[in-house]
Amino acid sequence: MSQQNAKTVDVDYAARAVPQESRRGLLTMFMIMLGFTFFSASMWVGQEMAAGLDFGGFLGAIVLGGVILGLYTGLLGYVGARTRLSLDLLAQRAFGIKGSYLPSAMISLTQIGWFGVGLAMFALPVANELLGGSTAAQWILVIIAGVCMTSSAYFGIKSLTVVSYVAVPLVAVLGTVSMILAVRQGNGTIVDQFAVSSGTLSVIGGAGLVVGSFVSGGTATPNFTRFAKSGMTGMITTIVAFFIGNSLMFFFGAVSYIFVGGNDIFEVMIRLNLFYLAVLVLGLNIWTTNDNALYSAGLGLANIFHQEKKPMVLLSGIIGTITSVWLYYNFCNWLNVLNCTLPPVGIILVLGYFMHREEYEREIVNTRTVDWFAVVGVVLGAIVANLLNWGVASINGMAVAAVCYCVGQAVNKR
Repeated sequence: MSQQNAKTVDVDYAARAVPQESRRGLLTMFMIMLGFTFFSASMWVGQEMAAGLDFGGFLGAIVLGGVILGLYTGLLGYVGARTRLSLDLLAQRAFGIKGSYLPSAMISLTQIGWFGVGLAMFALPVANELLGGSTAAQWILVIIAGVCMTSSAYFGIKSLTVVSYVAVPLVAVLGTVSMILAVRQGNGTIVDQFAVSSGTLSVIGGAGLVVGSFVSGGTATPNFTRFAKSGMTGMITTIVAFFIGNSLMFFFGAVSYIFVGGNDIFEVMIRLNLFYLAVLVLGLNIWTTNDNALYSAGLGLANIFHQEKKPMVLLSGIIGTITSVWLYYNFCNWLNVLNCTLPPVGIILVLGYFMHREEYEREIVNTRTVDWFAVVGVVLGAIVANLLNWGVASINGMAVAAVCYCVGQAVNKR
């Protein structure tokens, strides 16, 4: 019996709360969360901000957007660590058992999409520089990267931790050194270079880009902070890591745009004749986010199809790998639309915990099949976030979802 139980132990606790003996300390959680934010797509945002803002506006947008994103992900980090539950198990309580399929499907779709885009973001530029950009070379690199990144997600939180401990210091140090070298070789100071921006972007608009850059991935924060030793550890490591990691990516993208006309620190390092280091930084940078994305997708599909997490991770990795090049060229705009649909999910998970804290602490499971107010809140929030051209889209969506959910809780009490 003991051998059978050993074989069936789920070390990632897809269907239950993380036990005390499996929880991790502040440094490990910080490295995992910091690695999660190291994603090349965030550099695109840095490029847009550098093109439309002066240096003061750039810093203001980073701080304002970072505060908003930090509050959102910090609350989710706290709830995940406090309850020791994944996003999908939290969704079962807030949305109902079958209602949770909606947020699980949304997080799985977006994370598989970004996984595929990330593979192409690595394979295409490396194949162009190293192998002449042939289609065969691109697909060989896509498959190799897909296998590696899927493997680390397959083996779970322990593997994610190892990748983060290796990748985070290398990306941070090598990327920062390359950025400094580029600035020193440029014409004038970085402030002077920012001064030639088009001025077409406001600080509020820049903050909206900052929030939108990682708000979809940030919604999956409970999947990782549930391993933290305390609620405060989960919240603090999330806020600090997200602010540092995202800010670093924005600076990488901005410096790349200003000094080499690109959007990735990879291009800066190529210009500095650091090709092999550039490949290393690009690959590790994407890997730290891609395996986290696939891990979240696997948990979401496991909730929907009532399967174990590992085969769902494999399925997600296969889909993301096969469709990666197509996703890169055709799906980025759709992924940005989907980014606006996930913040309503996150705010409902947070409200669900704080409005029913005693039930969570007593581990009373919601047996409701569907909480329609939560579902309608997400749908209306997503519509408002995508259609209302005012303010910050994600905040607009969260406000609508919060009102719908709170009204629903008042109605349910009667």
